[in-house]
Amino acid sequence: MGGAEQAYIQQAFNVNWISTAGPQINQLESRLAAYTQNKHAAVLASGTAALHLALRILGVNAGDSVICQTFTFAGSAFPITYQGATPVFIDSEPGTWNMDPNILEDSLKQITKSSNQQLPKAIIPVHLYGMPAQMDEIRQVAGKYAIPIIEDAAEALGSVYRGRPCGSWGDMGVLSFNGNKIITTSGGGALLSDNRQYIEKARFLATQARDAAPHYQHSEAGYNYRMGNINAAIGLGQMEVLDERVKRKREIWQFYYNELKEIFEFQLPAEKIQVNKSTAKQIRSNRWLTTIITRSFAQREALRQALETENIESRPLWKPMHLQPVFKEAPCFGGGVAEDLFERGLCLPSGTALTEEDLTRIVAIIKRVIR
Repeated sequence: MGGAEQAYIQQAFNVNWISTAGPQINQLESRLAAYTQNKHAAVLASGTAALHLALRILGVNAGDSVICQTFTFAGSAFPITYQGATPVFIDSEPGTWNMDPNILEDSLKQITKSSNQQLPKAIIPVHLYGMPAQMDEIRQVAGKYAIPIIEDAAEALGSVYRGRPCGSWGDMGVLSFNGNKIITTSGGGALLSDNRQYIEKARFLATQARDAAPHYQHSEAGYNYRMGNINAAIGLGQMEVLDERVKRKREIWQFYYNELKEIFEFQLPAEKIQVNKSTAKQIRSNRWLTTIITRSFAQREALRQALETENIESRPLWKPMHLQPVFKEAPCFGGGVAEDLFERGLCLPSGTALTEEDLTRIVAIIKRVIR
């Protein structure tokens, strides 16, 4: 916690808004919209809830398909199944580790050639570990086929792509405030958009879809997805230290990079996407997690187990969705890049409370194992 959260919580108690409505909710929505350069925001119970509402708003139903990045957390894909739709997984490109625009376009070309297949109802790219995806190219492909984009920026609050914050590049953007994210509301998430109707619909569906009537009347099914006012109060305090958190995450990443760059690969260290020999797009990652690529599965496991022996948690990178038992029947285009990243990749301790002594100890253990 940053220190200001308790004051905002006390304000909520003082005005007696202990509910899924209240002034702290309104304030947090305004601040998030401004910070991410969106016109509107709705704060919700989780990032997964935000993705689910986005799909519902776009009319995704049973029998439809939705394109999703395979190299991601399951929360990016599960909401597709809530609507009875089929996820279509797309491999990553090796630079950012995010959705490969070329494979995305190839998949849509193949789908359009099939006479019995409809185009997907949405595309869900993810800014993995805070690293911006190639949104220009993804938007170009999506525009060619008139498919809306739901931008999963759950891990990327504070990251920037070509001067614009992540979460502002899609038809809708999604944030997460889970306890492991760069700021938290003790759970929670948000849906972002420039489209007022989308956000108004999200608020309506998130509060059980209650019609405008003096009694409780419902013309369609809704959900209990609204963020509570006390949680929003925590979020207001967290917003005050968000830039400090990003700064510290980047310092931690830089420490690891300086110490380990001769040994391991890192996720796009130069913070630019090379378009061609003469052009590069500048990006800025919040470096939510520091991740490394080892030489082999055996080396990754040796490092992970050595750290665990010292009571230091590390973790393999996300297991691709197309390898998950729950999605074994789902189609996937490509997959080799994501599979290799999972096999050799490791997330290092990255919490902003880490001290220089902590970081030095972690690096010493890693170097000892490598030697």
